[in-house]
Amino acid sequence: MTAQPPEPSPRPVPSGELRASHDDREAVVEQLRDAAAEGRIDLDELDSRLEQALQSKTYAELAVLTADLPKLNSSENRPPLVLKGGMYGASRGPGRWEVPGHVIAHGGLGGVKLDFTRAECRLTEVAVEAYGETSGVTIVIPDGWAADTSGMDPGVGGLRDKTSPDRLPGTPLIRLTGSGGMAGVVIRHPNRWERRKLDGNPTQG
Repeated sequence: MTAQPPEPSPRPVPSGELRASHDDREAVVEQLRDAAAEGRIDLDELDSRLEQALQSKTYAELAVLTADLPKLNSSENRPPLVLKGGMYGASRGPGRWEVPGHVIAHGGLGGVKLDFTRAECRLTEVAVEAYGETSGVTIVIPDGWAADTSGMDPGVGGLRDKTSPDRLPGTPLIRLTGSGGMAGVVIRHPNRWERRKLDGNPTQG
């Protein structure tokens, strides 16, 4: 019985040939619209490129459409946002703010509140490190956003995840890690009072 020759290993797929997702196409569409608004491409060219973007199936096909445009200052490449509760506490939001790819919150003695309800986020995922420490961390995310808390150490104070698993298409996923510390970490959607404030001031920034 002769030994069978080993089967050849599959050829790795070049990155440009990888299949693009709906989010990838939407990101290119947004970049093209911004370029048209800035006068970099005219409306006829915008229409043509938008049609190609929506029909693109790979990263390479999408890359051609933005190759002659300036690179975006990606939120993913920005330094982490670090919030420290200190003696008096710290917060970000609910006003408008641009979300980086990484946020670190230390509850300290005063506590931290991180409110994403009016945030501008073009990322599909945001890494949030939360350390409850003495006074805890509260994270508020809009309805339709979802959270993955599987990497979180509840610590003594615990983790309270009050979010819905129902994630709307195109919304970010908050990937939560860290430790509950003494006071714990809470992640939730807006409460009744916060919803009333949002409904009463829809453009507050």
